[in-house]
Amino acid sequence: MRNIRFGGRWLKIALATLWCGVFAVVFLLPTVLTFANSFMTETEITANYGAVFQKNETGGKQFISEQVNLKLIPDKVTFSQYATTLLKSPDYLLKFWNSAILVLPIVLFQVAIAAFAAYSFMRTRGKLKEILLFVFIFVMLMPYQVTLVPNYLVADSLNILGTRWSIILPGIFAPFSVFILTKAMRRIPKSLIEAAKLDGAGEWRVFTQVCLPMCKGALFSVAILVFIDYWNMVEQVLIMMPEPDLQPLSVFLSQINTGEIGLAFAVATIYMVPAILLFLYGEEYLVEGITYSGGLKG
Repeated sequence: MRNIRFGGRWLKIALATLWCGVFAVVFLLPTVLTFANSFMTETEITANYGAVFQKNETGGKQFISEQVNLKLIPDKVTFSQYATTLLKSPDYLLKFWNSAILVLPIVLFQVAIAAFAAYSFMRTRGKLKEILLFVFIFVMLMPYQVTLVPNYLVADSLNILGTRWSIILPGIFAPFSVFILTKAMRRIPKSLIEAAKLDGAGEWRVFTQVCLPMCKGALFSVAILVFIDYWNMVEQVLIMMPEPDLQPLSVFLSQINTGEIGLAFAVATIYMVPAILLFLYGEEYLVEGITYSGGLKG
């Protein structure tokens, strides 16, 4: 009887592992295909995927009747797309740096402001503070399309519409980080804070030497999630900053032309590198922060 239970347990584990493996392959397949196709020649890419990008006589979309070949290994490896992207066409690098100029200030200042706000919510409890925190949560649950029009009107009234500030300022004061960090800081034992206060530590030392080190996982996880979110933004840029010279690389990737399919794969691969490196570097912190925040109370 014990052997039957033991065998049934291992069968469930094997089936669960197989199921997770299938999902992992499905999720990773687009990334692997993008990386592999970036080393294909333009002729091979057109032969494999040309039917996807064809248009009908009126210029609209058409039903794909031809077979699309998904190839993981190129027939002939070439670096021409990367040479064009990195050396021959500076527009792509300019758009890449546009992305960095937009995203890095948002990540740094959003996490910093959220840390101060979360410390305030943690240190002082009250009905007004709880109502304000509820408002933060309510705004966080709203899709971006709902707040797009108010942000547009505010940016227009501040005369920053069409500039990078129309993207950076709303991103800096987004409520997502405040909610996550508030939950993380509220789990810090009060005895640690009281011990620090007894040792003569002021609010600044309690914040910088007690709260921030204990919330390092949450801080890293928030920074990674915010970076990935704004690194891939498209809609808000098209509405708030229509000038092509200021737009990030993510907008170019959403506007693939028929003659730039190979370049699009190479640019997409380059564009994925910062997010992948950041995830690999902070994977432990990301998992720790999400797990630490997921079991919070209050």
